[in-house]
This record gives sequence, C-alpha cells and structure tokens, in this order.
Amino acid sequence: MAAREIPVLVFAFVGAPAAGKTEAASVAKEFDIPVITMGEVIREELRKRGLPLNDKNAGRVANELREREGLDAIAKRCIPLIKEEEKTAGKNKKVIVVDGVRGIAEVETFKKEFGLHFVLVRVDAPLQLRYERIKTRGRGDDLLSRKEFENREEREFGWGMEEAMKKADKVIKNEGSLEEFKEQIRAVLVRY
Repeated sequence: MAAREIPVLVFAFVGAPAAGKTEAASVAKEFDIPVITMGEVIREELRKRGLPLNDKNAGRVANELREREGLDAIAKRCIPLIKEEEKTAGKNKKVIVVDGVRGIAEVETFKKEFGLHFVLVRVDAPLQLRYERIKTRGRGDDLLSRKEFENREEREFGWGMEEAMKKADKVIKNEGSLEEFKEQIRAVLVRY
C-alpha cells in the first residue's frame, strides 16, 4: 500500500498596507515553508514593462491587470506558482504561504481552487503604527507621505480588501514588538 500523501495547506495573509504580511511570510521562510508573494507578480510586471518600482506605477499596473483580467488577476497568476511549489514540496512539506491577498475576489478564487486546504489569516495593526513601519521598510513603492499612504489603503480597499479581511479564518494582532508578532505567527504555523 502506498504512503498516504498529506494535502498541502495554503495559508494566505491579508491585511492593510504594512500590517505585517511580509514579516509573517518571513517567519514561514524560517521553517523552510515556500512563500508566494503576490506583490512580486506586480513587481515582475513592472520589470517586464521597464517601469521603475514606485507606488504610482505599482498601483497603476495592479489596477490595469485587475481591470483587464478581473479583480482576481493576481491570484490567478499565483495559482500556477503555488501548484509548482506543491509539486516540488515533497511529502514533508505540508504548507505553502501566500503573502499579500488584496481582495475578496482573490480569496474566492483561492477557495475555489484549494477548497478546505485554503486558510486566510488576517494581520491587523493600527494606521499610525503601519505608517511608521512603512517608512523603515525601504521598498521603492513605500516612499509615501501620510496622505499618499492613506490613498494607497483606499485603493486597496477598492479591490475588496475589507471584505477579504472579514472572511479571515484567523486574526493576528500586530501591535507589539516584532518578536511578539513573530511568535504569534510561529504558533499558527507549527500547528500544521
């Protein structure tokens, strides 16, 4: 009798900009859990088009893709990447992390594709704390004034992020130290 394979669980992190989704994904990497970064799909599209990485270009390209391909465009582009990780994950790996869900259409697409093997985790942090964090991240698309940061959040809420956040299976508060937050993420991941 062949060994029973454990189904791969897809954990996706959702949250407002700079809530801690990428930090959560970095914890997954500590456990050698593969991470698919949805924002990397946008950054790759910027590279293909020869555009500089900044919030204006990232937002415009993300909107274009969603207008042309549907609000779940980024999720649809991530599914083949997830499936490739599933193939190469081997029998010991049972979790893949998706960093950066931005809308309810993406959640629905992932749920349709992975069913009960899809877990949505919301990361929450207050606006002021998130803005302070974004100033220290150093990504090209993070060089924003407070107003620009609020506009970015509005843009992402326009993609259905608030509805996606309401559908989360788990909620993790990111209001303390980085180490406290990472401990919460570790506690979630080691259960699987």
